[in-house]
Amino acid sequence: MKLAFIGLGVMGYPMAGHLQAAGHDVCVYNRTSSRAEAWVGQHGGRMALTPAEAARGADLVLMCVGNDNDVRAVVYGEQGVLAGMAANTTLIDHTTTSAILAEELAARCAEKEVNFLDAPVSGGQAGAENGRLTIMVGGQALDLMGAEMVLACYGQRITHVGGHGAGQRCKMVNQICIAGILQGVSEGLTLARASGLDIPTVAQVLGGGAAQSWQLDNRAVTMGEGKFDFGFAIEWMHKDLGFCLEEAARLGLSLPMTAQVDQAYQALMARGLSRCDTSVLIRQFDDEQA
Repeated sequence: MKLAFIGLGVMGYPMAGHLQAAGHDVCVYNRTSSRAEAWVGQHGGRMALTPAEAARGADLVLMCVGNDNDVRAVVYGEQGVLAGMAANTTLIDHTTTSAILAEELAARCAEKEVNFLDAPVSGGQAGAENGRLTIMVGGQALDLMGAEMVLACYGQRITHVGGHGAGQRCKMVNQICIAGILQGVSEGLTLARASGLDIPTVAQVLGGGAAQSWQLDNRAVTMGEGKFDFGFAIEWMHKDLGFCLEEAARLGLSLPMTAQVDQAYQALMARGLSRCDTSVLIRQFDDEQA
């Protein structure tokens, strides 16, 4: 298929690479053009100087950028993807955004007879590089059927979870669960370390029982070693948890654990740790261990 991919960050760069490797005709756009030039040099394909140029003639346009405003910047206006898309093509947003934005985009796309799917992903940088992402999709099931072959190039689990905005709301649930697990692992490892336990041994033991989780299996040892450079920075998790808290407030709900973890991340960001990955949450206890 003829595809456009907008946004070549730590996730988008390998995702677009999988599409080109699968034989699709891919045109990429990135705000920093040198990044797009590097991608073309590595993977082939083509690059465009505007989102509209990348989208022109594409069957599917896929996006993975930063936040709500970044999405609007590449979708709307004379240089946005909607200006280049034809009727009956499909726009797929892999960015983690607010559900309100997903509903807004669906309405704007409908005005141009363009299909829209909100399709945030989970699996982190490693999942993107290995083509093993989980993709949660909101929108029309028929539109997903037409795009599923493409998404399978980097998604090992692709699930339709409801109408427009449902993909983003499912991603909110995902992020809340990750936050809670990381808080539990952080507290547990803090107790283990203070008690003189060997953290690799503890992680191995717990990995065979009811406490097992992806975070425990993949981050417990590195948390104990003080290594926090694994791709998904806490400034992005803070953004995502903000969406969770906003959605909860809109529904009249209280999410105390989510709010507590978000406050801890904000404190860590104030200490200059914004680019560390989410497992740096354990460092909220640094003062207590001193």
